[in-house]
This record gives sequence, C-alpha cells and structure tokens, in this order.
Amino acid sequence: MSVARVTEITASSKKSFQDAIEKGISRAAKTLKNVQGAWIQEQKVVVEDGQIAAYRVNMKVTFILTD
Repeated sequence: MSVARVTEITASSKKSFQDAIEKGISRAAKTLKNVQGAWIQEQKVVVEDGQIAAYRVNMKVTFILTD
C-alpha cells in the first residue's frame, strides 16, 4: 500500500507558464522524493509598465512517502 502527500508550491519565470512549471517541478524533485505528479491550480502574470514581467503558477505536487 502506498501513502501519498500533497504539498503546494509557487514557481515563477520571466519566459512562460511552461517554464515556471518546469522550474517548480525540478526544484520540488530536489527536495521531495518520489514526485508522481502535479496539479496546476492557478496561473498569474505580473505586469510592470504595461508589459508582462513574470509568469507565476501555483501547483500542488504529489509525492509518495517512503518508510
């Protein structure tokens, strides 16, 4: 039997939502073992002087707990 845990993280990128997602998953995988998936809960842009300055995503990352 497996037991999973979900943690919420926020990631940001100056390039795109896709890049923010990839950065967030990559960083989560450095700390969390057995990352199995993620649910992108929210996407947001930061606007400065009428231009997009950053892309942000809030995601819930699922990982399997080990003994």
